[in-house]
Amino acid sequence: MVRPADRLTGRVPSIDIIRGAVMVLMAIDHVRVYSGLPAGGPTAGIFFTRWVTHFCAPAFVFLAGTSAFLYGQHHRDLPRFLLTRGLWLVLLELTVIRVMWTFNFEFGQYMLAGVIWVIGWSMVLLAGLVRFPAWVVGAIGLAIIGGHNVLDVRFWSLAESLGDNPWAGLWKVLYFSFFAGPITIGARGPRLMVLYSIVPWVGVMAAGYAFGAVAAADSARRRRWSFGIGASAIAIFLVARGLNLYGDLNPWGVPGEDGRPPMPALFSFLNTTKYPASLAFLLMTLGPTILLVPTLETARGAVARSLTVFGRVPFFFYVLHIPLIHLLALVVSAVTAGSVSPWLFANHPMGNPPPPDGYTWSLGLLYLVWAAAVVLLYFPCRWFADVKARRNDWWLGYL
Repeated sequence: MVRPADRLTGRVPSIDIIRGAVMVLMAIDHVRVYSGLPAGGPTAGIFFTRWVTHFCAPAFVFLAGTSAFLYGQHHRDLPRFLLTRGLWLVLLELTVIRVMWTFNFEFGQYMLAGVIWVIGWSMVLLAGLVRFPAWVVGAIGLAIIGGHNVLDVRFWSLAESLGDNPWAGLWKVLYFSFFAGPITIGARGPRLMVLYSIVPWVGVMAAGYAFGAVAAADSARRRRWSFGIGASAIAIFLVARGLNLYGDLNPWGVPGEDGRPPMPALFSFLNTTKYPASLAFLLMTLGPTILLVPTLETARGAVARSLTVFGRVPFFFYVLHIPLIHLLALVVSAVTAGSVSPWLFANHPMGNPPPPDGYTWSLGLLYLVWAAAVVLLYFPCRWFADVKARRNDWWLGYL
């Protein structure tokens, strides 16, 4: 029988399985970055290769909030831990992880604010919220998730009105993804590519923190609340998205502004806005994720055990998988083309030119490299999970 949460560690086994599955799925999209294949469409295979990975960032951020709640049940230093770990993650994103993505040191040309960046800043902000009751933190999170699309048009108008104002960059970092501009305000500096803006992701983490109270409850209560929350999110998504009522600036089933015909109906329906994450995108991804919490409580077997290993050390997995995938891409290039493409040392995953002619992989090769990466990552992750289970060193909480 799986317990609600380990009394000594505060871990919930089903959440570890989900988190492990998230890491494995995430690796698919990061292999795609180096394959040269587009991010979705036009074929069903490419579209769903991208779409299935949409579940990763919402689950990663949401469950980071849940883990923070569970950590706080056994430690009194939660605000300090969130603050210091958050700043640590931001630093790593802008330095070590950026070099792993690119294998170059041209920091003045390109820096990436990816998912680790936004998790870090969300932790910093959550550190100031956790002094309130969990339901208050959850209410704030839901207000951000559900309400930010109301202000979409006004946010865009404000951004345009700021023009070249020194504060325009900061405003875009807070809300607009795919912004590239100098890091320093009012002066030239390294260009920051903002993939994940702080809003609405801080709301996702805050909601995940409140969900920690559900995760820590007894099995019957956890199942009841998880099914209720997850099913409600899916139902709201189907109605709001189906009728194009609210929650995404890009309605489905209509031609684009350039007059091209719409995508196939199913593709268009599922093609919600990720940057910045719309309400529709978050309902579509978090609803099924929350439903899995009670569903996986009785999961057994080799797959569940392997995913649990990855789920117990998600950040360790993240730090290792990027350079490993990058190295495998260099090998593929050397074997298939006879030399390593200079394109693989450009600025991934954003800000680089299209791949050279003849470089793009097949979908089958993408999945082969992904499978090899997952197998290779299992062994160091199992070792580190065993280390964390045996030892209680403070620094282990930062990896």
